[in-house]
Amino acid sequence: MNNQITPAGESSSNREAGAAGKPDSIKTVATVVYALQAAAFFVGITAIVAVIIAHVKIGDSRGTWLESHFRWQIRTFWYSLLWCVVGLILMTIVVGYFVLVGLLVWTIYRIAKGWLRLLDGKAMYTTA
Repeated sequence: MNNQITPAGESSSNREAGAAGKPDSIKTVATVVYALQAAAFFVGITAIVAVIIAHVKIGDSRGTWLESHFRWQIRTFWYSLLWCVVGLILMTIVVGYFVLVGLLVWTIYRIAKGWLRLLDGKAMYTTA
């Protein structure tokens, strides 16, 4: 993946004039999304805010290592929602409690791993 945030074909004068600090601002947005996802354990609505922000900002990060973080955050939200619904339905036969505990652990893992890789400046989906 390309480690630059500047779209291909944009001249360096355009980069300096119009997008100074843009990689840092997109990285900051990704950090905020991780924080909102973590805060969702206490205030659930922040997860919805986080996924909306991630969907909006993924376009600004196309072709960069930051795109993988927004994709990771989006997938974390939607799979968490899916398994939460499954767990709630299965609570009637007790299995749902195990599904929800597993979901809790998995979601914490996804948020922690993503946030730590973001802080290290690494993409989420590496082939090596």
